[in-house]
Amino acid sequence: MQIHEQELKVTQADLDARNHVNNVRYVKWVQDIAEAHWVLKSSESIRQQYYWVMISHHIQYKAEAVLGDRLVLKTFVIKSEGVKSTRMVEIYNLDTQKLLTTSETIWCFIDFITNRPARIPSEVKALFS
Repeated sequence: MQIHEQELKVTQADLDARNHVNNVRYVKWVQDIAEAHWVLKSSESIRQQYYWVMISHHIQYKAEAVLGDRLVLKTFVIKSEGVKSTRMVEIYNLDTQKLLTTSETIWCFIDFITNRPARIPSEVKALFS
């Protein structure tokens, strides 16, 4: 299992009315790191043939993040079968090493031409194992 990581710092734009990171921001970060991992590992020719859509998303909040916190996002694929892939994302506070959120997202692999689900080829599975 390959783990892809990104660091970020919480900005004012990330906050809600309570001055904590907004829940919607976490979902965006989950989507952004999944896309970054896909772009990093896949070739341009693969990306011209296929793309992913989020079909199910579960996020569990364990602790809050606030302005100025340094975070690390870690993502990895735990399962790829048929047309679906399950990806985990964990978000930690870099300074305290505290786990802030976990998410499990099911993505569907889509053929770019037909816009229909496609079986995940073994060469694509291998990119993330």
